[in-house]
Amino acid sequence: MYTIAALYHFTRFDDPEALRAPLLALCEREGITGILLLAGEGVNGTIAGSRKGIDAVLAHLRGLPGCEGLEHKESFSETQPFGRLKVRLKKEIVTMGQPDVDPLAGVGHYVEPADWNELITSPDVAVIDTRNDYEVAIGTFEGAVDPATDSFRDFPAWWEKNKHRFHNKRIAMFCTGGIRCEKSTNYLLGQGVDEVYHLKGGILKYLEEVPEAESTWRGECFVFDGRVSVGHGLRVGPHELCHACRRPILPEDTARPEFEQGVSCHQCIDETSAEAKERFRERQKQIALAAARGERHMLNVPGD
Repeated sequence: MYTIAALYHFTRFDDPEALRAPLLALCEREGITGILLLAGEGVNGTIAGSRKGIDAVLAHLRGLPGCEGLEHKESFSETQPFGRLKVRLKKEIVTMGQPDVDPLAGVGHYVEPADWNELITSPDVAVIDTRNDYEVAIGTFEGAVDPATDSFRDFPAWWEKNKHRFHNKRIAMFCTGGIRCEKSTNYLLGQGVDEVYHLKGGILKYLEEVPEAESTWRGECFVFDGRVSVGHGLRVGPHELCHACRRPILPEDTARPEFEQGVSCHQCIDETSAEAKERFRERQKQIALAAARGERHMLNVPGD
């Protein structure tokens, strides 16, 4: 059984590059897989490994400057959800592209999962899903507004174009684990919105804690690892990953004429050129050869 830890923490790292090598060495020593991002604004990532290994990495992270209060969310998988380890330096631990946004300066009101339903069903509350369009497509909260953004960078432009729709409304926002809402709520506060709320712990905490019979969540939640999606109780969902476009698909989608393993699905068939599809086919040949040797090809790693 693999323990999966999803985590983020905003703090000031004066020299994130100096933190990378010791963290990487520890993860490699403990057999950890997944991805950790370090930036001047903090740390973000999802990792998997043994109970002992995950505890060791969490203890190390909480020993970093300003990270004593780092929180994480856990789930479990019978199979390895990541194929390898990455510890990367980035400009932002979640990319919004707004240099004036600073969650350490203030964020929206945190709402516990148990109190979320009451808030979002209030008539004066507008609920906004801050995730990308392909994530929203497989599940969201009842009545939530979908900005239909390709990436989190697109959110500020969407808000500027649509803010008139939310006049005199309280704004409630949510995302997978909570990190995007740290920035999006700070952004809205900076735009003059008086009352902004966000789901503490994100969708994952809600699905873990709120009984399905009481839930206002509909569908599955996309996750960036080999499980692809999870549902209530964090059970593994039915989705697979199209290894051409990295979007979630259902098993029945593989029977559609647009689907070719690792080359295309109904969502991306018209998005790539014939030359790109040939490259994808060559990649699939290499994956098949690796599988025949009992190896896992690095190009077929979940969560990349």
